[in-house]
Amino acid sequence: MKSCAVEADLCSLAALTGAPDYGARILNVLTRLGNAPDAAAAVEGFQSVLKLLGADAGVFLSFIRDDATRSSYRWLLACDPLWAVEYARRGWHEHDPWLRHALQGTEPIRSTEMDVTSQEEQEFASISSTLGFASAVIVPAHTGAGASRVGMLCLGSHKPGFFEDDSAYSVVRVLAQALAMELHRWQLNFMRKALLASTRISDAELDLLRHEAAGLTSKHIGAVLGIEAKTVDCRFQKLCAKLNSPDRRTAARIARLYGLL
Repeated sequence: MKSCAVEADLCSLAALTGAPDYGARILNVLTRLGNAPDAAAAVEGFQSVLKLLGADAGVFLSFIRDDATRSSYRWLLACDPLWAVEYARRGWHEHDPWLRHALQGTEPIRSTEMDVTSQEEQEFASISSTLGFASAVIVPAHTGAGASRVGMLCLGSHKPGFFEDDSAYSVVRVLAQALAMELHRWQLNFMRKALLASTRISDAELDLLRHEAAGLTSKHIGAVLGIEAKTVDCRFQKLCAKLNSPDRRTAARIARLYGLL
């Protein structure tokens, strides 16, 4: 007879969480996940944790609002590819109740506990339910940047009501929060490396951004660096071009959000 830990789809959440090594095996994978060397390894680790948790599907989103007009979305997907296709095709980022919860709340929540506020959100929930998220847990992952940098993890099961056992869910909730933070940590580190590689920002330019973030004027920065204020302005112009930023204040904000500072 196969154990619940091997054949999670044959077992209830209570049976899974009741196994004596349930949490230990998940934490063993989590300790390696945050340091995954690339996206393929991160997804593989994500899938491993999902299986151990008893989930059939999972998505993780890192959302960064660079400024008032520009936002960035980065996904790690461990679900039916059709879900991602529908998400993009239907523009669900504008009507995603999971993301709405992550931006407004801090605690994990089950999909049955969410208020669906529009027809578009109802469509999102209905289609997602057919693609591995009939029962779901949504877990926000916050940082010191507030709503400008947020992670969102969703665990899904094709079984309606799978996460509704309150006692078992209390165990999953804690482990899912740990998973969300490790995925957020990995994703932010990955984006930081990608930004540094694409922009080729130097250590000297990072110093400029630190001075700007500290609120120093060009005159003060010039005095610290032993150069003229107009030279500081010229360097900032080049730096803003690298970051596709309209001004130096926004450049410093982008650098902070992507973990450069």
